[in-house]
Amino acid sequence: MALTATEDLPRFLRAARGQALDATPVWFMRQAGRYLPEYRAIRARHSLLEICARPAIAAEVTLQPVTRLGVDAAILFADILLPLVPMGLELEFQAGEGPVIHNPVRTGADIDALRTVDVTEALGSVMETIRLVREQLPSDIPLIGFAGAPFTMASYAIEGGSSRTFVETKRLMYTDPDAWHRLLGGMAEVVFDYLRAQVDAGAQAIQLFDSWAGALAEQEYREFVLPHTRLIFERLKPLDVPTIHFGVGTHHMLEAMREAGGDVTGLDWRTPLEEGWRRLGPDASIQGNLDPTLLFAPLPVLRRSVIDLLARAEGRPGHIFNLGHGVLPGTPVENVRAVVDFVHELTA
Repeated sequence: MALTATEDLPRFLRAARGQALDATPVWFMRQAGRYLPEYRAIRARHSLLEICARPAIAAEVTLQPVTRLGVDAAILFADILLPLVPMGLELEFQAGEGPVIHNPVRTGADIDALRTVDVTEALGSVMETIRLVREQLPSDIPLIGFAGAPFTMASYAIEGGSSRTFVETKRLMYTDPDAWHRLLGGMAEVVFDYLRAQVDAGAQAIQLFDSWAGALAEQEYREFVLPHTRLIFERLKPLDVPTIHFGVGTHHMLEAMREAGGDVTGLDWRTPLEEGWRRLGPDASIQGNLDPTLLFAPLPVLRRSVIDLLARAEGRPGHIFNLGHGVLPGTPVENVRAVVDFVHELTA
């Protein structure tokens, strides 16, 4: 769906294109999640993978925070690791452990054994979820699709789950760089096909999550990751939807991430907004970046934090208000809603 014409675009899409706004748009990463009682009721009956595989339920979960919070965008309910399953990896979400991959990729032979993926067939439930959500969303609330970036996807596949040290990832990167680039090249192909299918199904913007890129030094990122991520963004451009590039702990390499691509750069809470604009350029669009733990603060403290962050944005048209990472479990719902109200009130 082409979005070249800018008249009457929702404020989130206008902000992503750096255009003037009536108020700053706000949405939250993980805005559909365990802090919402209506989501917890669904999770009591279904696993995460079951929800993702059942479009009617996934669509319901996607829409829950739109109704409850008054946000300016919905984000598809799915998981960044879904494409790994049709590639042949045995993915399980274990209570208290998070994602676990029982057959991690550690060698060139493991990489060569990964299956080619037809995303429209293997991940058709995700596309059906998008179609159902678009049918029910108000016209002024766009839907964001997303995927994991090649490095983050690869690191999960190699480590077999979450990691603090990324020893196995870097071991493969340095001991067999040819195999490494085959793996990331293959990941980039799958991710692009997956995102293109989401846009074809009705997603109106795309966010690429490189959640673990901050584990790399800038030179490592430029040599081993940037070319593959840049290829995805370059191939997305003809689809004419805004793209967001987000990483955690990437303060030391913001410039390199912008070089990799994305119409909007997402900042975590460690980088002040004004520094982000100074380093990325005055024409950059930036998303972020309230510390998620501030949502546990008393409302007067929370309001002052929102005022401070908006003051750092200085009314720039390319600002999308978000957290510096996702909403945490146990976050008071009323505080999340209050942030939406504060942002709209203070920037109207």
